[in-house]
Amino acid sequence: MLNINEKVELLMRGTDYGDPAIGKAMAEELKARLQAAEASGKPLRVYCGYDPTSSDLHLGHTISMRKLKQFQDLGHEVFFVIGSFTSLIGDPSGKDKSRPLVSKEEIIENGKTYAEQAFRVLDRNKTQVVYNSDWLEKVTLEEIFRMATNFTAQQILARDNFARRLEVGEPIHLHEFFYPLSQGYDAHHLEADVQVGGQDQLYNIVTASRKVMEGYGQKPNIGILMPLLPGTDGVQKMSKSLGNTIPIHTTAEDMYGKVMSIPDLAMPIYATLTTEWSNAELAEFETGLETGGLHPRDAKMRLAFEITRLFYGDQAAKTAETQFVAMFQKGDMPDEMPEYQLQGDEALLDVMVANGLAGSKTQARRLIDQQGVKWDGVTVADPQLVLDAEGVLQAGKRHYLRVKKG
Repeated sequence: MLNINEKVELLMRGTDYGDPAIGKAMAEELKARLQAAEASGKPLRVYCGYDPTSSDLHLGHTISMRKLKQFQDLGHEVFFVIGSFTSLIGDPSGKDKSRPLVSKEEIIENGKTYAEQAFRVLDRNKTQVVYNSDWLEKVTLEEIFRMATNFTAQQILARDNFARRLEVGEPIHLHEFFYPLSQGYDAHHLEADVQVGGQDQLYNIVTASRKVMEGYGQKPNIGILMPLLPGTDGVQKMSKSLGNTIPIHTTAEDMYGKVMSIPDLAMPIYATLTTEWSNAELAEFETGLETGGLHPRDAKMRLAFEITRLFYGDQAAKTAETQFVAMFQKGDMPDEMPEYQLQGDEALLDVMVANGLAGSKTQARRLIDQQGVKWDGVTVADPQLVLDAEGVLQAGKRHYLRVKKG
């Protein structure tokens, strides 16, 4: 049984507000709200919204779901909100251009798949799935005016993404201003105590939603903001449009293989955000990476197994691992191959050119773009990869190099 401080630590784990002062304020409010809930015996009302602009959820979506699951496990009410109305507006957060509007027919069709996929993480029997079109379609113009009096145009235009677009002359459409108000109305309608979302939702959750709720005389909700998970390239946020996603509606083999393709530098954030490891297990994993006590290949296999296990179970994860090893690590790798001794940390491109695996850096980059380069059986996606450990480098189907440390 966790005490109140341990609960706050668990629920705030992995959060990122971009400003420690905001994080501290949210943690203090959360502690007070949890104490009040325990005293009254009334669980907190917690929600997160998902706009169904595509048909499939990916691993990045599950970051907020795992946070919802933590609240569920502590006995609180969880609402999975499908943005059947807000999708029609398009969330401007983090966008340098207005997002194209999605048709209502597409949204309804996509929304049908979301809840079912979400139950890979959330407890089906403890999750209330709701559609925000059920209440937002009934909002009157009078209520919109009432909410709008809590904001100024300067406040909204000062947001980073709007400021950037203004500076370069990129159009900002009036309908985009109403997304934060609509999200705030969601919180008001649900009488939310806590709203979970990505770090890019800072304004919508910590400013707009709280203002709207206060305008209705309600206690403002507490924002739990999570970092955005980088995609398989390890740099840009996971996004279907960028082709760097790890879908959750797939196979165990596909999920395991895609996790194995992420760059080494992305392993710590994946471990923090996508596993259910304890703080002690996380610390051990990260220390092993930092000190070299845990080989990057072994660390990634451990990470891939844990993530796959959470969605498909131990046996399927084990089968996926076995198939991966058989296909990519054993394969047709020759027993004898040229060797190269690293002189400290060296760039992959330099090692390839120096050892004849590519005629030039341009050719090496082209091989990487064509998914023709593997490091210890894992396809290399990052041409800026730095080799800092022993392993086997493969270029094409027949060229191998055993890399050793000096």
